[in-house]
Amino acid sequence: MLIRIVKLKFHEHFVSDFLENFHAHKAQIRAFPGNQRLELYQDLTDPTCFFTYSYWDHEAALDSYRQSDLFINVWTYTKTMFSDKPFAWSVHRLEKLD
Repeated sequence: MLIRIVKLKFHEHFVSDFLENFHAHKAQIRAFPGNQRLELYQDLTDPTCFFTYSYWDHEAALDSYRQSDLFINVWTYTKTMFSDKPFAWSVHRLEKLD
């Protein structure tokens, strides 16, 4: 399994637009082949800063999503609202304690 973490920072006046767009597409992203889970977090001290965590069966599934019309359309719209460069990491979980 691969976990993709993306940090997104928006201009304040675009936060509601981002959230609306995320909510409009989250079910499609979650249903994309190979996606196991999708999470959205908002920073406690900076309400313009968000993190997405998406869990994928393997790197090929993430790559397939990143080449899809769904990703291209969502990302093209989303990146117009950034106030800073996005950062992304692909990681493997080593441990999980519940």
